[in-house]
Amino acid sequence: MIIRNGSTQMPMTLGVFFNHTGHHIASWRHPDAQADAAVNINHYIQLAKLAEESTLDFCFFADASSVRDIPFTKLSRSAQYTAYFEPVTLLTAMSMVTSHIGLVATASTSYYEPYNVARLFGSLDHISGGRAGLNVVTGGEAAASKNFSRDEHYDHDERYLRAAEFVEILKGLWDSWDDDAFIRDKGAGLFFDPKKVHHLNHKGDFFSVRGPLNLPRPPQGYPVIFQAGFSNAGRELAAKTAEGVFTSGATLESQKDHYDDVKSRMKKYARSENEMKILPGLTPILGKTDREAQEKDEFMQSLIHPEVGKAFAEMILEASLKDYDVDEKLPVLELTPQVSGQSQAIRQRAYDHHWTIRDVYKAYAGSRGKLTMIGSYETVAARMEDWFNNKACDGFIFQPPYLPGGLQDIAENLMPILKHKGLAKKHYKGNSLRENLGLRRPMSRWS
Repeated sequence: MIIRNGSTQMPMTLGVFFNHTGHHIASWRHPDAQADAAVNINHYIQLAKLAEESTLDFCFFADASSVRDIPFTKLSRSAQYTAYFEPVTLLTAMSMVTSHIGLVATASTSYYEPYNVARLFGSLDHISGGRAGLNVVTGGEAAASKNFSRDEHYDHDERYLRAAEFVEILKGLWDSWDDDAFIRDKGAGLFFDPKKVHHLNHKGDFFSVRGPLNLPRPPQGYPVIFQAGFSNAGRELAAKTAEGVFTSGATLESQKDHYDDVKSRMKKYARSENEMKILPGLTPILGKTDREAQEKDEFMQSLIHPEVGKAFAEMILEASLKDYDVDEKLPVLELTPQVSGQSQAIRQRAYDHHWTIRDVYKAYAGSRGKLTMIGSYETVAARMEDWFNNKACDGFIFQPPYLPGGLQDIAENLMPILKHKGLAKKHYKGNSLRENLGLRRPMSRWS
């Protein structure tokens, strides 16, 4: 325990986001990157072992339901949006070579059914011994609709209403069986107690699900629920359902505003602030000195192909830039209801600084709209401590710029400093993800 703002507090919650070759948009071109990372199981096994040796709380995988809908001539220069493992399958394999680290993946509430997700993540929780986490996303990629018998994507508000109902169904399905339902009494010939299994019988605006789930209640009760959303609807969904929130605050001030806002909304749902961990994404560019770190960043930026940079800028700005050169100042873009809160924030930052399109993609190339800290190990550790002590976050989710070297740098050089400061745990508290995050095990609705 450490002292934070005059009160006793757990150390930071620290996770790592594995994005194949790394988070920088040119990561696959780094000489030390694993170019075939997206489909190399040994690559992920080594990363998982290293993350657990460093006592990180969890590793996380995002997912998408489509190949990025941009011209293949541009996409062919990127390793990020093409072909990669389905994350629950991958995490299940990684659970076999780890014993403590949490295993978190994304599932889309727009293009999955609740029953499938409840079964997938409930199974992962059983197989891993209680280490599963689910990142609930509404599915921002419009191209995915074409893969699921739809001509158009759901609109923004509908996606979030659908997601709220989706999560309630998940919890209901995970409660299908009481914790002690399965007696397995060979002598009496009774496998389970019929009074301890329940139909959900849900009929809502978007889903109709009878249940019960054909899987015992997960070891954690429910896998830990994560969510990411910057818009008002996203913040409200987080306040209602999330136990971990991935955020994108690029400055301490904006992140603290987000932190205070989301935590304050929890009261209306009878939830304590301690029931949620707010975790900004952090790409650390590290070196023995600040200058060495800066040189590493400059080298990474030099690897960006302009076509990749421009396509990336279009993605994070959610707008077409086909009529503009990368060295032109970013034009004022049309603001539609479909533009996410995160994209709006990036646009405003670009306008405020009079950025060119090249400036935009270089500013976000390493972090994908999240926070980047460039400096020596001591400099970055001190900045993380400042954010934590100012209650702008409950920890961070590391986004290594390239892999495996970026994670090795964090594990071997940054984590020892954070542990020495008392900001990172030296040992796991328990075996489940909930135990290690300091979250309670939820009771069944039938208790």
